[in-house]
Amino acid sequence: MASSGKQPATGGGETSGGPKMGRTLSRKMTRIQTTHDVQQEEDAPAPPAPADSELVPASLASIVPILRVANEIEQDNPRVAYLCRFHAFEKAHNLDPTSSMRGVRQFKTYLLRRLERDEAETRPQLARNDPKEIQKYYQRYYETYIKEGAAKIKPADMAKHYQILSVLHDVLKTVVPPERVEDEIKRYAKEVERKKGHFAQYNILPLHVSGASEIMELPEIRAALSALRKVDNLPRPRLQSTANSQNLTNNTLVHNDGDHSIHDLLDWLGIVFRFQKGNVANQREHLVLLLANIDIRKRTQDDYALLDSTTVSKLAKQVFKNYRSWCDYLHCPCNIKPSSFEASGIVHEDAQQRELLYIGLYFLIWGEASNIRFMPECLCYIFHHMANELDGILNSNVHSVTGAFFEPIYQGEEESFLQNIVTPIYKVLVKEVQRSRHGSVSHSRWRNYDDLNEYFWSKECFHDLGWPINPEAHFFMHPKATKSEQHDQNITGRRRLKTNFVEVRTFWHLFRSFERMWTFFILAFQAMLIIAWSPSGSLTAFFDPDVFRRVLSIFITAAFLNFFQATLDIILSWKAWGSKQYTQILRYLLKFAVATAWIIILSASYSGSIENPTGLIKLFSNWAGNWRNQSLYTYAIIIYMLPNIFSALLFLLPPLRRSVELSNSRVFILLMWWAQPKLYVGRGMHEDMLSLLKYTLFWILLLISKLAFSYYVEIYPLVEPTKMIMAIGAPNYAWHEFFPYLQHNIGVVITIWAPIVLVYFMDTQIWYAIFSTIFGGIHGAFSHLGEIRTLGMLRSRFETVPSVFTENLMPTPNEKNSKDQMERMNIAKFSHIWNEFISSLREEDLISNRERDLLLVPYSFGDISVVQWPPFLLASKIPIALDMAKDFKKKDDKELINKIKHDKHMTSAVIECYETLRDILKELLIDEHEKRSIDNICKAVESSITTEHNFLVKFRMSELPLLSAKLAKLLNLLKGDNEDVESYESQIVTVLQDIMEIITQDVMTSGHGTSSVEDRPKFSNLNLNIMEDASWKEKVDRLHLLLTIKESAIDVPINLDARRRITFFANSLFMDLPPTPKVRNMLSFSVLTPYYKEDVLYSEEELKKENEDGISTLFYLQKIYPDEWKNFLERVKFDNSENMDELRHWVSYRGQTLARTVRGMMYYRRALRLQCFLDTAKDPDILGGFRTYSPDENNQDHILARALAIADMKFTYVVSCQVYGIQKKSTEARDRSCYTNILNLMLNHHSLRVAYIDEAEETVDNKTQKCYYSVLVKGGDKFDEEIYRIKLPGKPTDIGEGKPENQNHAIIFTRGEALQTIDMNQDNYLEEAFKIRNVLGEFLRPKYQKHPPTILGLREHIFTGSVSSLAWFMSNQETSFVTIGQRILANPLKVRFHYGHPDIFDRIFHLTRGGISKASRIINLSEDIFSGFNSTLRGGNVTHHEYMQVGKGRDVGLNQISIFEAKVSKGNGEQTLSRDVYRLGRRFDFYRMLSFYFTTVGFYFSSMITVLTVYVFLYGRLYLVMSGLERSILEDPRIQQNNKPLENALASQSVFQLGLLLVLPMVMEVGLEKGFRTAIGEFIIMQLQLASVFFTFQLGTKAHYFGRTILHGGAKYSATGRGFVVFHAKFADNYRMYSRSHFVKGLELMILLVVYEVYGHSYRSSSLYLFVTMSMWFLVVSWLFAPFIFNPSGFEWQKTVDDWTDWKKWMGNRGGIGIAVDRSWESWWETEHEHLKSTSIRGRMLEIILALRFLIFQYGIVYHLNIAHNSRSVLVYGLSWLVMLTVLLVLKMVSMGRRGFGTDFQLMFRILKGLLFLGFVSVMTVLFVVCNLTLSDVFAALLGFMPTGWSILLIGQACRPLVRRLGFWDSIKELGRAYEYIMGMVIFVPIVVLSWFPFVSEFQTRLLFNQAFSRGLQISMILAGRKDSNMYGS
Repeated sequence: MASSGKQPATGGGETSGGPKMGRTLSRKMTRIQTTHDVQQEEDAPAPPAPADSELVPASLASIVPILRVANEIEQDNPRVAYLCRFHAFEKAHNLDPTSSMRGVRQFKTYLLRRLERDEAETRPQLARNDPKEIQKYYQRYYETYIKEGAAKIKPADMAKHYQILSVLHDVLKTVVPPERVEDEIKRYAKEVERKKGHFAQYNILPLHVSGASEIMELPEIRAALSALRKVDNLPRPRLQSTANSQNLTNNTLVHNDGDHSIHDLLDWLGIVFRFQKGNVANQREHLVLLLANIDIRKRTQDDYALLDSTTVSKLAKQVFKNYRSWCDYLHCPCNIKPSSFEASGIVHEDAQQRELLYIGLYFLIWGEASNIRFMPECLCYIFHHMANELDGILNSNVHSVTGAFFEPIYQGEEESFLQNIVTPIYKVLVKEVQRSRHGSVSHSRWRNYDDLNEYFWSKECFHDLGWPINPEAHFFMHPKATKSEQHDQNITGRRRLKTNFVEVRTFWHLFRSFERMWTFFILAFQAMLIIAWSPSGSLTAFFDPDVFRRVLSIFITAAFLNFFQATLDIILSWKAWGSKQYTQILRYLLKFAVATAWIIILSASYSGSIENPTGLIKLFSNWAGNWRNQSLYTYAIIIYMLPNIFSALLFLLPPLRRSVELSNSRVFILLMWWAQPKLYVGRGMHEDMLSLLKYTLFWILLLISKLAFSYYVEIYPLVEPTKMIMAIGAPNYAWHEFFPYLQHNIGVVITIWAPIVLVYFMDTQIWYAIFSTIFGGIHGAFSHLGEIRTLGMLRSRFETVPSVFTENLMPTPNEKNSKDQMERMNIAKFSHIWNEFISSLREEDLISNRERDLLLVPYSFGDISVVQWPPFLLASKIPIALDMAKDFKKKDDKELINKIKHDKHMTSAVIECYETLRDILKELLIDEHEKRSIDNICKAVESSITTEHNFLVKFRMSELPLLSAKLAKLLNLLKGDNEDVESYESQIVTVLQDIMEIITQDVMTSGHGTSSVEDRPKFSNLNLNIMEDASWKEKVDRLHLLLTIKESAIDVPINLDARRRITFFANSLFMDLPPTPKVRNMLSFSVLTPYYKEDVLYSEEELKKENEDGISTLFYLQKIYPDEWKNFLERVKFDNSENMDELRHWVSYRGQTLARTVRGMMYYRRALRLQCFLDTAKDPDILGGFRTYSPDENNQDHILARALAIADMKFTYVVSCQVYGIQKKSTEARDRSCYTNILNLMLNHHSLRVAYIDEAEETVDNKTQKCYYSVLVKGGDKFDEEIYRIKLPGKPTDIGEGKPENQNHAIIFTRGEALQTIDMNQDNYLEEAFKIRNVLGEFLRPKYQKHPPTILGLREHIFTGSVSSLAWFMSNQETSFVTIGQRILANPLKVRFHYGHPDIFDRIFHLTRGGISKASRIINLSEDIFSGFNSTLRGGNVTHHEYMQVGKGRDVGLNQISIFEAKVSKGNGEQTLSRDVYRLGRRFDFYRMLSFYFTTVGFYFSSMITVLTVYVFLYGRLYLVMSGLERSILEDPRIQQNNKPLENALASQSVFQLGLLLVLPMVMEVGLEKGFRTAIGEFIIMQLQLASVFFTFQLGTKAHYFGRTILHGGAKYSATGRGFVVFHAKFADNYRMYSRSHFVKGLELMILLVVYEVYGHSYRSSSLYLFVTMSMWFLVVSWLFAPFIFNPSGFEWQKTVDDWTDWKKWMGNRGGIGIAVDRSWESWWETEHEHLKSTSIRGRMLEIILALRFLIFQYGIVYHLNIAHNSRSVLVYGLSWLVMLTVLLVLKMVSMGRRGFGTDFQLMFRILKGLLFLGFVSVMTVLFVVCNLTLSDVFAALLGFMPTGWSILLIGQACRPLVRRLGFWDSIKELGRAYEYIMGMVIFVPIVVLSWFPFVSEFQTRLLFNQAFSRGLQISMILAGRKDSNMYGS
């Protein structure tokens, strides 16, 4: 016992060959140290984990393989597993002896306990002691798996065995003394060491793996590798010795062995420039795949050895296009220098090698650049200098044989490039982000990615930064801390200004970016107003000389606007002047000076053209002097317009404009300097002439319509009433008027015209909605959308589908076949794709087994003479034909045959059944005599029909039903299981004999056969083996279906989603698809999905977890998807606890989970595999029904293996699970669940890759510091296997926005020429995956040859629309955007960008231009669209294609929808401030700029203007009614005679508030794809379900967050949550979310409407009031009550009571540090005003000015009080403030008394309150008795003073620092609490009243879930929680 149980502690003891003190001491030391650890962690529970190898801290990562081996062999030999763990423990202790790294102490404690247990429980099995035990086990393992199993085991499994042996040998060396190791073991170990490198883990290409691999046998792969492995002529690099490489001495050559072996060009570059090994390995595979995929498209032969001469050049052209453009822009020489051969024009291997070195160098720089990948010109700068070094190395050594050495500038460790180049730049980014305080500081005070990247747009970078990089360069200067930041010690250094652009928070960016648009609208308004003001008011008045002269004054306005623009340019770019060139500053100043001059010139010359000038005009006239010449102004206009005329000419010649802008000639730069300053991006963004004409025509028609409407509806009708108002004398004011003698009633005019002007600027958005709907509908119709939208339409055109499928989705065949052969081949190929599609629908439980059988198309025809259509077309045709024949009484065959032939499907079914039955019977029979009998019967049938025409004479039709029944019985028997077929033999024989007897005796009038009974066939000798043939069984099944299905299959499939997918797939085949290449020749692509912490796969607990109503997710889904649940039960045979994984997947595939997304994206591989088979298989295989799908992917068939290899070469899927490493080591249940589920996804999908950011700790200079790595893993045998690990300069997600940083770190692991971005809430469909090679073909399509696409847009299907009415509204809105909206954006408007949808990027284009998104904090909140901006600015082309669709999930609850809308609105607010929007707005031509504005930030600004119009209108009405002006005007006789135009003008804007016109795109798209009758019906239903309330509510969301973001910032990413939302949101939750965005504004508008009605009802008709304010009341009700209308159970009494209790508790709780916003009103209130803490002075001032509007209530109402006695003195207003201050003082006294006396002097506090009450009663009594105060005055005073208090509150919040210093902040807070109570009560009371009535709750349920009701679902049952007794049942 002693020798076996204790010897591991002493390394083997005496029996192992002598004392082993080293191991003994090691063990003892380990035990002493960790015993101390245990004492500290005695009570710490061991982390729950499935495997100890997956709990290892990052700092101990090297022991993971040891523990995995221990787990792997534990069942086989527990003792050896124990020794492995012990070795791992010792290694861990050596790595971190003090357990100082994070998590090490806990892990060592856990592992020690495990070892103590295993030491006692395990014993050697093969020997008496551990040394011999491990040697024998090692020997046995080697001989079993390596020696004997090498020929049988797959390479992937061999890699695992070599890994195990390698680890076992390491353990063996620590257990067994070297002299005791057996020679055989040593020999085995050397062999393992030599070969294990050949079985290393790999990603796609097993570059170092031994054994045959199909993908490595592809000639294109071999050719690419051959080109890269040409390294013989390269100079051998030298390594300097370092502290960590003592074995290398100075000037030691690196030979082709050891750790620094050089196998290819990437190895050589890695050693020369000191790139990381992981980066080199990653980019090696990347480059090989790129070269192979590009090369194969140029080939026609199947086998070759060398790359095509143009392959490398083509790739180099793509990769270096941006670099060469950058060099040309900066006028610096390009450092990509040709070799001597290339320079002489000779194509040579050396030239190809040099290009490959340059490409490899760029990719290695890019692969290790981390966050700097967002700075493409910074990468160009780095590459520029390193390429120069490379060139020097090659030129000095390439032909030299002297052995001279070279020394790159940066040498040293393997990570030299990272440490010396990447890290310093990364640290600049870190410090800038620290200065930004995570985006809360103004953008103008810190540099973002764009600022730092644009530093490299100037030649200054060469002089300042230099090479090697100068650490004292301006680039590394960090802004000096401001006074408010001096306490932050992290922010120090000198100030470095912004580069080229400053993101200042102001709405003036909208004018500055789109100045041409605003100028056009302002000038058009001025011209129309002048014409309308003319005596005639007709447009013909324009030709009147006086009117025309006045119209020409618009040029003076234009000059003023130009001056304003020049002023804005100077002010808004001031902080960037330090980084601008002097020419740019000079241009700004000259622009300002010229604009000033033009104002003077035009004003002076215009004044000279007026006969009797007055005022300012007279002043200018005198100034003009002798220039008083009428023609001078005309000449001035012509000169002023010359630049615009020149621009118009260039606009008409886009190729010329593009050439001029793209030219880097100094002459052209000088010529364009005034109009367009030199800038690296935004040049040459001009479309071809046809595109230009299309979008120009669109906007000309739109602007004509808009201006005509504005003139005749908005401007002209208001002119006459305005003239009349201006003609009225001074009115009688009802208050103290400060400007009583203002002429022409100008206040009234402004009040009336202000909303009209706002509507004028806003309604272009509505006209855009109308025109985009019309043009989008026409475009969609011409694109064949909606041609097949129902199953009936599909049936009618199904015969043409196979041929269209072959034409559009299959490569063009090389050989020519006959028409019949072609048709058969078309249907055969179609059947493979169609049947795979139908099978996927069955796997997804969208159809049942029966529906699947009805939809399948036979794989082969056999000897059938007709086309075998799917049974759903032929269903019930045979029974109907039998009935027709049975009931046919005539003897004329022709008439019966014609009846059958009239239905072509019936004809096909009859012939197929006849021929199939004949073939089945003949194949079933063995006896030739019996076969001849069948032949005789068939000849009789055929001859009676074709030649004798006496079929009805020879055969009795009345017996056919009996024959059919017997045949059905026979076929049913033949369908039986093969195992039991012998037991059925006698039954089959009996039925077969019955059939033959019926045919010969009953059906045939003269039976065929022998005359004697003895010689009659017995039909007893059957070939039952044929029943095992799959093709034969398929025939039997199909014939049985055709004979037995008597009902029509018109409703197959029943599932609506299955119908939609089938019809869309069929419809898409008729659309315009690019030519289909073979899979091998298609573009390669990757899919990238960013993931954070969303749901991966629902757990069993989550399925059963019930909400507050007792509803589980599973129960809910069973009711929402009853047909799919039924199909699931049919497929799985689910029974409670069994198949729980299947159930979890079923639920998860109906949510927005990562599992659903992964399943959908992996359809690409499945589709490519099948298509590759069809491309390569021979015709007999296809026609013979060769089955392509096999669940066993290990099928070694050559065709399928080659198909899989090609699919892997073409498709890669990477999921960027940012926190996967953290989840892996976490002890939290959710994180562990996410890790396990992601791991299972990798294990189930072998081609899935997961990239994550790994955090580790390393000791540098005796200090522990965190290190970060980008890691790529794949699924192994049981765990993940690491493929690549690349060290990062720091944590990448600390710099920018989360999602783009997550994408950026993983993008280096993607492959191919295209990249599809897929969000975590998306899905894909197999039938759509079949079209991917067509979509990718768009990149190569000839029609885009001059301007190839860089982003391909795809349409989406929103799959969350069936949950509720809200989800339906959102689904329709989103669907219209991703279809008709993006269709019109792409063509004709040419302004489609990237919207975070399933767009496909030109990967090479974007990885060399900053990536697929932008990541600067806050400003790039909507990161996706900036990718589209960047692509367009850099010369890209974004297209949209609707023949392919991808699934997308959306938010389904109001709160989630609102969070999403708020996020998008904030993102648009930040876009408004961005340089991208400014540059696009300035550099697009005029019409494209209009498209850009109204489809991006303009839409949100128009939404804000819509809301602002309501405010302006109502405050204008308030001014009129309170001042008495409205009464004076309406009671004036002249107005009463003609008040109709005035009333129309007052109410004109109400038409635009309804927002119904914005629903037009939805109606058009639904009409296009489902039919217009359906569209109109859905529109009506949407209105009945209060869709207008929903869209009006969302209008408020957009306006609030867009405006607040521009003014104050505060934008940040908000997670919406993607679960199933059918739960009741509490009142407090809704109040927190909508208080500021909707409730406050709604109550303000309600008070305005009430005051307007109360103080104007005496002289105004109620009809006029309703006419004017109806839409506003609708808006108020929507904003106040929509959250409760759309809240499930919102009017249920018990929930209302609970909500009230919860809200009161929340309002009363005190806040403090750490108190969540949902726990305390104070915490929420502080957070709600967080944006005011970091806002600018300008933002605070604007808040104060806006808050002053509330004072008008008090000012107006106090003069209407009875107590005022009609006084107009200003003292009345002063006294009202005295009352207000007295009230506030009393409240302050109460508050102070509560704090001062509330606890210790309770009696004093009560006395104080009593005195105050008595004082209040006394004052009120005096006022009522003496001053004639009335009760109405009290209520009026409340209306007046409440807004004043709110104004004080807002001002106090805006001036928070000042108020806090004055000591009034607590008072402001208490005042705020009082107002919140009041607002809550006002909103809550109507809810309480409605909750009294039970029918209201029922009505609301019906309203919310009408879509579900229409599908027969019991939503009320769901909400009530009345579940079935068996939740798993059907």
